[in-house]
Amino acid sequence: MTHTAQPKASHFINGAYVEDTAGTPIPVIYAATGEEIATVHAATPAIVEQALATAKEAQKTWAKLSGTERGRILRRAADILRERNHELSVLETYDTGKPLQETLVADATSGADALEYFGGLAASLTGEHIALGEDWVYTKREPLGLCVGIGAWNYPTQIACWKGAPALACGNAMVFKPSETTPLCALKVAEILHEAGLPAGLYNVVQGMGEVGSALVTDPRVNKVSLTGSVPTGRKVYAAAAEGMKHVTMELGGKSPLLVFDDADIDNAVGGAINGNFYSSGQVCSNGTRVFVQKGIKEKFLARLAERVKGAVLGDPQDEATNFGPMVSENQMNIVLGYIEKGKAEGARLICGGNRADMPGFFIEPTVFADVTDDMTIAREEIFGPVMSVLDFETEEEAIARANATEFGLSAGVFTRDFTRAHRVIDQLEAGSCFINSYNDAPVEAPFGGVKASGVGRENSKEAINHFSQVKSVYVRMGDVEAAF
Repeated sequence: MTHTAQPKASHFINGAYVEDTAGTPIPVIYAATGEEIATVHAATPAIVEQALATAKEAQKTWAKLSGTERGRILRRAADILRERNHELSVLETYDTGKPLQETLVADATSGADALEYFGGLAASLTGEHIALGEDWVYTKREPLGLCVGIGAWNYPTQIACWKGAPALACGNAMVFKPSETTPLCALKVAEILHEAGLPAGLYNVVQGMGEVGSALVTDPRVNKVSLTGSVPTGRKVYAAAAEGMKHVTMELGGKSPLLVFDDADIDNAVGGAINGNFYSSGQVCSNGTRVFVQKGIKEKFLARLAERVKGAVLGDPQDEATNFGPMVSENQMNIVLGYIEKGKAEGARLICGGNRADMPGFFIEPTVFADVTDDMTIAREEIFGPVMSVLDFETEEEAIARANATEFGLSAGVFTRDFTRAHRVIDQLEAGSCFINSYNDAPVEAPFGGVKASGVGRENSKEAINHFSQVKSVYVRMGDVEAAF
């Protein structure tokens, strides 16, 4: 085991690593082997208090700096992330099990993009002047104060930056709690921000399970909660935040539709379906796991898909030749295997995969079911693993109605050569992040987030600024005040 994965301590608070071994030990398991590679300790009440108190204090001074000064630090952190991309990618692979081939291009780089983008935006956060005859109103964009970020286990580095960058750009402080399954990467993000010149206390990382999350979310000093997670967790956290009238952003799950019309370029559509189901071994919230294929090309599509899935290379994720990694944990593997059994039992036709791979670690073969109907469990519930459901459809109207018949609304995609149809269909799909002849692109310049049960608010783009700041308006009267008496 390399030393890379061993954190210096469990938490990062007030610009330094902090340990409190009284907290419950959390083993860090390498998904490719099942070995324990590190241990962190859940935050004790004293650690939570230290993180919140130092963040609250540090934020006051940070908010007084100019946006240019704040942005410069974020940009510097982006540069350091890029310089260390290799070692951060190796760590991400130990943390999540995702193949190094993937983490090298998708994780620390994406985090760096967010820091660079919001670093560049920080200086442009201005208010407006509203003329009202001789009177006028001016507005100011102000930070919310103390923000809590709660991360998911699929993109630990990226999520730490996606939440931290806009929060810091707007003049807030953040206390970030990574998923207990992947606790390592966020510590490195905090360390790098501090190295880039971020004043101590502004980005604190504490470890823990639900009770630590709950302590953070319900603390009266906290002004904003941003969660990435499942819908059931989102409901609990949203309710707890609402109790204290806190601002929230909820990035939750999905069961997103990908519509492939008869006139689609089959190879591109298959590529989109592979990206939308098997990247990160299917552990992506926006995945297009209901692939609706028009009947005219169904068998052709399935044949090409089965052929291309043979290109999946399962193996040591630290080997760059591997392109398909394990599930993040044994628990997640068992959940997914349970869904696969339900797919078989409910009569879906297994095209490929369907088993745990015969190798160490938590690997499941990339799995494709055809002849899936809307009422099957695998077509209704978020699986969060490498399981694709292919459904048939005949008409555009039918596909749209069935695609929308879900509580979720994170993403949606359309493959067709008819651009009029592409826009017409996307227009009617109830989803926040959509794709035409592509799937799962998430550039920081574009808003990301869902509708319906898939969430509230948006991450990335200029939209994120609205979720990490508030507007103060000031009415200025130039003449005398009239009053009734």
